[in-house]
Amino acid sequence: METVRDYRREDAGPICRLFYETVHSVNLADYSPEQARAWAPVPPDPAAWHGRMSGRHTLVAEGDDGVVGFVELEDDGNLDMLYCRRDAVGRGVGSLLYAAAEERAKGLGLRRIFVEASITARPFFERRGFRVLSRNVVVRRGVELVNFSMEKSQI
Repeated sequence: METVRDYRREDAGPICRLFYETVHSVNLADYSPEQARAWAPVPPDPAAWHGRMSGRHTLVAEGDDGVVGFVELEDDGNLDMLYCRRDAVGRGVGSLLYAAAEERAKGLGLRRIFVEASITARPFFERRGFRVLSRNVVVRRGVELVNFSMEKSQI
């Protein structure tokens, strides 16, 4: 059974690997290998990501075999990242993380959460009451990627 807890410094390495591996496996259902390489050409630097994650409301899902997912919520309600390890997708880990992030947002007095969701993540957020505000084309390393600006205005 997975539990959700606050981020700790030692999570940075596993989270960076999880992010990279998820983009190059789970997201290949909706993005080409070229797009995945543009999105995440190498695993991120754990020291750099620690600086960012420690300044946000970063929550980690942990199972018997380590970190299986994470979510980052900013003070303004931007849900910047929600990623699950490929073997955790479809097991309720994302739902657990999102519920914890929404509770944290409520605790901060926020009234809405917004996200730039990938094609892969869009249905997940729609099932939780988010609506699409716009379809976006972003360019990473010269490659176009589609994502969606979404919000849930009543949390």
